[in-house]
Amino acid sequence: MFVLIVGCGRVGSSVARSMLRQGHEVSCLDEDPEAHARLEVGLERSWEDSGGQFTVGTALETDALDAAGIGQADAFVASTDGDNTNVVIAQIARRRYNVPTVVARILDPLRAEWYEKQGLRTICPTRSAINMLEEELLTAAGDGVRWEGGDPGETGP
Repeated sequence: MFVLIVGCGRVGSSVARSMLRQGHEVSCLDEDPEAHARLEVGLERSWEDSGGQFTVGTALETDALDAAGIGQADAFVASTDGDNTNVVIAQIARRRYNVPTVVARILDPLRAEWYEKQGLRTICPTRSAINMLEEELLTAAGDGVRWEGGDPGETGP
């Protein structure tokens, strides 16, 4: 599988390394040339010597997407730090380039839900964090932990 990942921050670079380790072809696109260094964390060889590709460019520009190999992509991940950018480039990947699998990271839970209903695969880390925190709170409360002010480590009467 040929995977194109846009945005090589903590999330994008981690997914890229994982996909490469699993034997997939991986190309990354980021507007910051320094993002390349994140791709090599934990690798024994350089990103390119390990089989990866890195392109510096803006994902909203089709020339950059073409240079990164979107025309051959089987999967596309939009993982920049901007919800609007991720939505737009995910739509471009789906509609203009017909990439079969497109996933966008969207931080705003309401926006992620809306786009999910429109058929866009979304990952919302904020929603995941909310669910995990709520579950942890309910589990703690179910364990008889009751906080009534003062030291949060104390239990109630």
